[in-house]
Amino acid sequence: MNKRPSLIEARRTLARYLAEPPARLLAKTGLSPNCFTLLGFALTLGVAAILATGHLFLGGFLVLVAAAFDLLDGALARAYGRTTRFGALLDSTIDRLSEAALFFGLLVHYAQQPSLAEVLLINAALIGSVMISYVRARAEGLGLSCEVGIFTRPERVIVLALGLIVGQALIALWILAVGTNLTALQRIAYVWR
Repeated sequence: MNKRPSLIEARRTLARYLAEPPARLLAKTGLSPNCFTLLGFALTLGVAAILATGHLFLGGFLVLVAAAFDLLDGALARAYGRTTRFGALLDSTIDRLSEAALFFGLLVHYAQQPSLAEVLLINAALIGSVMISYVRARAEGLGLSCEVGIFTRPERVIVLALGLIVGQALIALWILAVGTNLTALQRIAYVWR
């Protein structure tokens, strides 16, 4: 159990290290963290539209740009000293919608081609992604911590973006479909233990 919290803490430390300097600059603009979250979501919807049109290479790079907004909104709230429960709820909700939008963009693209494997993998990855978040939320609702997982959101974003950039979307979708569902099962097992 001592290795899991250290991995979680390492992820948080790295995210803060990367996000705090730009967040301090953004704080000077007066842009609220919630507004920044919504701007990131609008960008993600644009990326989903680009993926739907089949521009997967460009979409892969833009997935990383949109992910930066997700990294920065929480850091911006901390820079302002205005972290709120509503802001945390909005951020988590938008994260789920953003991931679903990206998968939907890919689904639209692959549904127009004879690509049954990709369509099925997108659905499996989306189900696994939703279950990862659901198991954590349900566990926390029961008063249990459940931040474990081999395939949390940052890993999913990186795998998707890299798969699109290097032209290996099918491999990325396989990794996402298997990895998300294994992570959901890992969280269930963790709570059971």
